Amino acid sequence: MTALWTVPEVVDPKKRKRGQPRKYGKDRMSLAKRAGHREGWQTGEFVLYNKKVKKKYKTFLATYEPVGGKIRVVLVKEKHGWFAYFCTKADASVQEILETVADRAAIEQNFHDIKEVHGAGQQQVRNYYANIAAFHVTMWWHTLIELWAWHKPQEELTDRSASPWAKKPRRPSHADRRNALRRQCLAIEFSRDMPAEQIARKNQSLWNRVAKLVV
Repeated sequence: MTALWTVPEVVDPKKRKRGQPRKYGKDRMSLAKRAGHREGWQTGEFVLYNKKVKKKYKTFLATYEPVGGKIRVVLVKEKHGWFAYFCTKADASVQEILETVADRAAIEQNFHDIKEVHGAGQQQVRNYYANIAAFHVTMWWHTLIELWAWHKPQEELTDRSASPWAKKPRRPSHADRRNALRRQCLAIEFSRDMPAEQIARKNQSLWNRVAKLVV
């Protein structure tokens, strides 16, 4: 892995030797040593994953050859260790960097949902344009489910009856939202010809069990 280097000292043009000024510093930097040092940690509040949280961090400038110059490095201390992030915009704030990282994680979660929940890329179609259409339908389906569930209460979107021991509240996943919409669509379809109050309780219970098996 390419190492981080210190930022070169700024030399007065009148005292500088001939040639281009240094782009990288002379000393190699160790992130592990920086993170292990007790001094220099600061605490700040950031909005990450839609929550305001406090984080302990260190930030400093370094130079990194693959990006061709100066970067801003942020070390974040967590309960189980520390993490390093860097930004090629050297004057970026810690808030900008950490919130951008959190936003990227949300984008990656969407990629996961589109591939694993909706099966993007698994469609067996015959030509290029059919593949494009399949991806469009998949992404619209994902978007419409999120819009449908946006203002729904959590208890309406999750069904933990199969695992009553899981009492800890958690945010409904995209799969939970999709399954809730499936249950609603099935309920509307099966009750189309007869109002729910006219269906015997025994049959309603049977229907609920069948719906759970389906979704």
